[in-house]
Amino acid sequence: MRRKAKNKNIVKPDSKYNSEKVGKLINYVMEKGHKNIARKIVYGAFDEIKEKAKTENPVEVFDTALKNTGPVMEVRSRRVGGANYQVPVEVRPERRLYLSMRWIIEAAARKKGKPMYIKLADELISASKNEGDAVKKRENTHKMAEANKAFAHFAW
Repeated sequence: MRRKAKNKNIVKPDSKYNSEKVGKLINYVMEKGHKNIARKIVYGAFDEIKEKAKTENPVEVFDTALKNTGPVMEVRSRRVGGANYQVPVEVRPERRLYLSMRWIIEAAARKKGKPMYIKLADELISASKNEGDAVKKRENTHKMAEANKAFAHFAW
């Protein structure tokens, strides 16, 4: 018998761009409950995108970056008969969004020497051009899924 479905936390759209995805990005950037600092980082990054990418709407660059870094397939570990197999499975849209944002934030955080809002803006711009560490991460995930295609029949 399956367990009861969890209640999804509905994220409110952010106040400046009125976008739920931007609201989620703010929540993912947030550490230790400091939401104002996270807002400053995200809005600062979006202002930086306006300057660098010479665009009026940074949310479009952000959406393109999310689309370019979201994985379609990933591998999940599955135990069958005493052996663990890496089974390729399709990624649900919510998880695709989550992984995409997480990889962008992690790639930006790994860089050194600049404020976080500039690093985040650079990573978003490069991801929108199909470059950067977050896009590499997606490519590696797809390669793993492709390499383990033989175990797809173990998917549940």
